[in-house]
Amino acid sequence: MRIALMALPTAFFGLFFAYPVAAITLRGLRDGGRWQFGRAAEVLTDPAVLQVLRFTLWQAAASTALTLLLALPGAYVFARFDFPGKQTLRAVVTVPFVLPTVVVGSAFLALLGRGGTLDQWWGVRLDTGVWAILIAHVFFNYAVVVRTVGGLWGQLDPRQEEAARVLGASRFGAWRRVTLPALTPAVAAAALMVFLFTFTSFGVIQVLGGPRYGTLEVEIYRQTAAFLDLPAAAVLTLLQFAAVAALLAVHAWTVRRRESALTLVDARHTARRPHGAGQWALLWAHLALVAVLLVAPLVVLVLRSLRSSGGYGLVFYRALTEHRGDSTFLVPPVEAIGNSLSYAAVATAVALVIGGLAAAALTRRAGRLVRGFDALLMLPLGTSAVTVGFGFLVALDEPPL
Repeated sequence: MRIALMALPTAFFGLFFAYPVAAITLRGLRDGGRWQFGRAAEVLTDPAVLQVLRFTLWQAAASTALTLLLALPGAYVFARFDFPGKQTLRAVVTVPFVLPTVVVGSAFLALLGRGGTLDQWWGVRLDTGVWAILIAHVFFNYAVVVRTVGGLWGQLDPRQEEAARVLGASRFGAWRRVTLPALTPAVAAAALMVFLFTFTSFGVIQVLGGPRYGTLEVEIYRQTAAFLDLPAAAVLTLLQFAAVAALLAVHAWTVRRRESALTLVDARHTARRPHGAGQWALLWAHLALVAVLLVAPLVVLVLRSLRSSGGYGLVFYRALTEHRGDSTFLVPPVEAIGNSLSYAAVATAVALVIGGLAAAALTRRAGRLVRGFDALLMLPLGTSAVTVGFGFLVALDEPPL
């Protein structure tokens, strides 16, 4: 039964991921039927490439650490506190995760860059260094940690920690010995997701990093689209693929060592109204963080959509229905919106079928096959979207695909 459940997701993975990626990579590594291993060695030893690799790893690690530092208290607030507007706030913190990266990058430039809000009010600019990139990554991935860790945290029975305190453990000691081990797999999973998303970051780096800061994803795009250097792009793709595979292997080994059966309860029964100065201070600090980190960029986006040369109005919204002759759009914007919705609907339907079968297979008895299948499905998250896109053009350019 488990093999049958894996069959369709594996076939889909092979046809629409492995085959296109292999096709574009092999085309880059072979010239006239001969392997270009010398060119691969040149790319891997290039100081500029090594610098890009170092920055990619550093910014992903820094973004992950900063996201965990700021989002874990938020996960606790959503898991253990009950307060008015909680569900609305949960929806608000999820909005950034689905916004276009290029648009958000522009909003952060308006907020943190030259002539931006911080520059006008306090003369502070954060677009000249790496801080704008890190803050934007936290903006996007805050919800990943809150949803992943907070969802499990809210289902942990608080009586287990209370029992440890009755037996003499301090508040921190009870949390460290009871709650933290139970949360470790969820924290590790959230950290992995954030690292993968930031390791392959493209739009944020392009807008906020410019030519000074480049990741492997950006460099693959430059080598492919700007320089037409497919061999270099192929080598960088394999390098990124190897780094992601190694990370997934370490994560699988860590989770396997930490796996344990948990007693879960209804999350509605574990949330309580804050009591005491400490809990109220934590709640208000979290609300302030959400307002500054997540809501402020969204407000900037709204204001920028309303502001034109003649003041504030709905000029740009009315322009969505127009298609002037000098427009850079090939179709009217409203038609592009319709295309996006139709593509999203089809993709959602396919993802529900394929993902549902994969999820059913993963819930079966754990073993090497299941763990390998799980890691296999994670690989696309850490693979260059540029590579996959060009792979589609090369490998799937003839009927029936």
